[in-house]
This record gives sequence, structure tokens and C-alpha cells, in this order.
Amino acid sequence: MSGDLPEGGCWDAEFRKAQGDVKTVIVVAAVLVDIDGRVLVAQRPEGKAMAGLWEFPGGKLEPGELPETALVRELNEELGIDLTESCLAPLTFASHLYEDFHLLMPVYVARQWKGEPQGLDGQALKWVQPTRLRDLDMPPADEPLIALIRDFLG
Repeated sequence: MSGDLPEGGCWDAEFRKAQGDVKTVIVVAAVLVDIDGRVLVAQRPEGKAMAGLWEFPGGKLEPGELPETALVRELNEELGIDLTESCLAPLTFASHLYEDFHLLMPVYVARQWKGEPQGLDGQALKWVQPTRLRDLDMPPADEPLIALIRDFLG
């Protein structure tokens, strides 16, 4: 391997902040799958970072909170749905270096919950076929998940 690596690609994040002091933010997300095999996405509301982009629902962990517990809480607060931790199956995780922080995001899949999802934080919601996720503008951390979700549900 030569010492000169191309710009971008899989080496870009390592060169940008190889040894820097980076704050890691842990968020958790859900791939909610309905009976028709569609996935729920939420649009980030105005006033939030990355407003207008579509993402998988979820949110930040509170101090001392387990990822599954946080996801159950966040889905209830943001979407008004109830599910138990036993309805969550670990799917994958995302790791993305943004300009001022590193995002680590465990991702779970759920097919059963109680209630009809509603945008309780003012966010728009839509059900999307996994093959159509590429048509949406999504945050950089979510984009690598699209192929995995498409293959998982395909």
C-alpha cells in the first residue's frame, strides 16, 4: 500500500481527525416495518440541525440509559407508539464523523407496536418502500444503512 491515499472514500474520516479530541454522541434509531414491508421515516423539523432531511426515528440516550430503553422512550415521545424492548431486534449500527462530533447509532428493527405513528414533534412522517429510500435526502450517517435495509427486507 502506498503512503499516498486518495481524497475522500473510506480513508477520509481517519485523515480528518485521526487523533483529535472528538466528542461521541450516541443516538439510537428504529427501522419500523409495516405489514406491507414499508419503512417509516421522519423529516427533521425546521429549527433543528439538518432540517428537512429524512431519518429513521429515534433519539439521544439519557445518561445511564440503555439503547433499547431509550428507543422505546423516544418512539413513545416522538411518535406516540408503544412497544416493548422485546419487540426490538438489533440490526446494525452507524458510525459517522460529522464536523464537530462523532455519531454512534445502534439501529434496531421492529415490526410490532401499539398505536399509529404520529409526528408529535411537528415532524412529517412517511412510509417508504425500502427500494425508494435512495430517493430521499437523508443525513450522512443514515445513507450507508439504506442498502443494508433494502437487502434485509428484500
